[in-house]
Amino acid sequence: MASGPMLGVIGGSGLYDFADLGGREVVEVQTPYGPPSDPIVTGTLGGTPVAFIARHGAGHRHSPTDLPYRANIYTLKLLGVTHVVSVSAVGSLHEGLPPRSVVLPDQVIDRTVNRPRSFFEGGAVAHVGIADAFCPRLRSALASAIAAAEAEGRYDGTYVCIEGPQFSTRAESVLHRSWGATVVGMTAMPEARLAREAELCYATVAMVTDYDVWREEEEAVSVELVAGHLHANAELGRKVVRNLSAAGLPERSCDCGDALRHAILTPAERIPSATRRRLGLIADRYLPPAPETDA
Repeated sequence: MASGPMLGVIGGSGLYDFADLGGREVVEVQTPYGPPSDPIVTGTLGGTPVAFIARHGAGHRHSPTDLPYRANIYTLKLLGVTHVVSVSAVGSLHEGLPPRSVVLPDQVIDRTVNRPRSFFEGGAVAHVGIADAFCPRLRSALASAIAAAEAEGRYDGTYVCIEGPQFSTRAESVLHRSWGATVVGMTAMPEARLAREAELCYATVAMVTDYDVWREEEEAVSVELVAGHLHANAELGRKVVRNLSAAGLPERSCDCGDALRHAILTPAERIPSATRRRLGLIADRYLPPAPETDA
């Protein structure tokens, strides 16, 4: 486990490896929420300790709905990660954001319906604040890293997270545009929710692969259409992460690191011991040690 700041990188569609990590090691982890998407690759980049995970696994095995979101975030926390950058493929909802542009969203709309979205269950309740789901300090550092990469795009916007795995209907795409949303994707939630519960700084680098389906004159989005842009986007994602790592991770002067301080409502003595043990790493700062036997 790293003793100082450590960067976690969650690679999305097209970004399945980070070959230029120095001192690469492959780490197999088991968590109370099952195994993560793939073995974790650790190493250093620009002097910064890094842990990389392929969100969909080698060979793109996990669909957005079936991803082990809790296991992934728990694993990164376990390894000592403090800052998490998610690199994600998205569809553009704006004329001025063509494929191969990059967006750094500052807001998110969660339209997922079938995913565990909290570590707190089974007799434990916590309500973390998530008004701003993406860490402002990490976003600012990423904006500088994107500018250094000379990428086209914007440093704000709203990410609509849909359940998937299907793409949007035309009516849904038009609806999302009417809300003022900027991009549409399938993985920012519950990832951002869980990262906040785990008190990690989290931000998404959204890489545009298509115009979704709102543009009637445009070819409807398909895997074939998206695949053509994934390689270029993946390389840009690596460049942004390299720039961030070389510049150094931002100081944690945000609220992310104390998100649970006043959020746990269930008294410790009322939390079943099995639940308490499962929460372990997430809530250890705020709860006494779990008893040896179930209540």
